[in-house]
Amino acid sequence: MHTLQLKESGDDSHHGPLFVVGMWRSGTSLFYALLNQHPQISLLYEGDLPLLWPLFLGRRANSDWPERWEFWNSAPTRHQIELRRLPRNVFTLREACETVWKQHAGPAIGGCKSPNYFDMLPGLAKQFPNARFIVIWRDPMDICRSVVRASKTDSFFAKPGMLVRTLCGYRELKQGFDALLAHGTPVHEVQYETLVNQPSEVMAGVCRFLNLDFHRRMVSLQDADRSAIYDAGHHEMVRSERIAATKDRIDLLPARVRDKIARYLAFWHEQYGREWPAVPKATDSKPGPWFVLEHFLDGMLYRSLRTLDWGIVFIYCFAPLSLLRKYRALRGRGETVATTEEGLVGAGVKD
Repeated sequence: MHTLQLKESGDDSHHGPLFVVGMWRSGTSLFYALLNQHPQISLLYEGDLPLLWPLFLGRRANSDWPERWEFWNSAPTRHQIELRRLPRNVFTLREACETVWKQHAGPAIGGCKSPNYFDMLPGLAKQFPNARFIVIWRDPMDICRSVVRASKTDSFFAKPGMLVRTLCGYRELKQGFDALLAHGTPVHEVQYETLVNQPSEVMAGVCRFLNLDFHRRMVSLQDADRSAIYDAGHHEMVRSERIAATKDRIDLLPARVRDKIARYLAFWHEQYGREWPAVPKATDSKPGPWFVLEHFLDGMLYRSLRTLDWGIVFIYCFAPLSLLRKYRALRGRGETVATTEEGLVGAGVKD
């Protein structure tokens, strides 16, 4: 388990933001609910303002950035942040985010939990040089099972290319994590399977990383504030009072998909000396002779999908809001926002 710890300063008044990142369906919502049980932590739930970085290109931000952020995923409303209190004349993304985090968290540790930062870790560390990061891992096979299960009730997870996004994105998250370590950025990792089985041990480690006293509330969901979490069927566990892993009664993954994930696991275990992913344990299996071609084609598809995702971000940042609202109305959504946990595909909205 890698952790790059902050030096003990004895003064947390100048602490930077905290980013909690993992792939979709990897337990980030559960972890968020437990983290925010600490009286000195107050993270946004998928605020995702850094995704809208094009709004802050040039010498000054678009003056309507608060309205566009609200339109994007309703984060201000979900966190009871008043748009009229947000400054219009900010110059940088960092200035806007720090204003938001301070308004929401006050003297507590602010920041954001979001799986949508999975391919943005080095960029976030550059934009916020005093930031700290926690990365949560889960068995990729179980992540994909959960994605397929969620796709039965949520159109976001039924999008074409979600499994390729998930597998390739998982590896990209690892590359970003390694880049943080290499540059000396404070980063801590959490394993989902350990979190649900030994929450006290995991959360005590998190408190040591953050230089905070451990609070027993952090190992319980009782009275946890989940008001900012989207109302979605696949959040049944985080909305319960019990910390437990979701287990599918029926394996919804087709055999060909399970075989594909197994090939990726074998490849990654070879690459990382059988140490990553930590779950599942490495075996003696090999990815197979045709995996090089499969990996190349999947990478091409993944890059195409991510290019599309970021193209949608630019549209939402620069298209007239009146046209965007009309488009949303035509889609039958009116002024409502996506009600999924991840209303975006990384940087691409549910639309």
